[in-house]
Amino acid sequence: MKITYWSDFACPYCYIGNTRLKKAIDELGIQDEVEFDIHAFELDQNAPKDVESTTVERFALKYNLSIDDAQKEVDNISKLGIEDGIDFRYASTLYTNTRDAHRLMKLAQSKDDPKLAERLSTLLFDAYFSQNLKLADKKVLLDVSKDAGLDPKEAEDVLNTNLYDAEVERDEEIALSGGIHAVPFYLFDGKYSVPGALSFEDFKSVLSQILEENVVDNDKEADSCEDGVCRL
Repeated sequence: MKITYWSDFACPYCYIGNTRLKKAIDELGIQDEVEFDIHAFELDQNAPKDVESTTVERFALKYNLSIDDAQKEVDNISKLGIEDGIDFRYASTLYTNTRDAHRLMKLAQSKDDPKLAERLSTLLFDAYFSQNLKLADKKVLLDVSKDAGLDPKEAEDVLNTNLYDAEVERDEEIALSGGIHAVPFYLFDGKYSVPGALSFEDFKSVLSQILEENVVDNDKEADSCEDGVCRL
């Protein structure tokens, strides 16, 4: 099963959704049957390189809320992350540009090692939401890259150039052309779309349904006659 998803490392529901999805995969014991295809989606392509406001202030401005109401909303989102076992500190996140983080993800994906890409993804989410580090900071990104298993020299080369810029932009163009305007957005086997962070149980239900349909499809294929050949 191939799971293609668009996300941003500064998106709280992306981290929560991915955590729930992976728990559902583990619960079903299908880790070896799942292939992840991670696509970039910057929530704000013009986000600053340095922190200019608190998360609560930005939340209040974006959704036209008072500071108190924004604080409550941010705390509620943090509670969801904590309930899913994440050391989730959304209120104290340091919001900056995530383009470089996405470019490093493209470097990881170029290695044709899904586990490396998944490791880097998890560490980037953790750096932002649990450690409250700046994802636009070069040293932070180099440290995270090294911990994930990327070659430090290659990672530094990416950060010192515009390597993988085009790949990140292509991901976002594909998303927008497909009507994707919010993340997380999941696409299962290229035909089942799931917008948003479902609950653990809902993800498990979706996965189970797709697995059942794949079994039926395989049975039909095995019994079909095509091009003068019947498969046993």
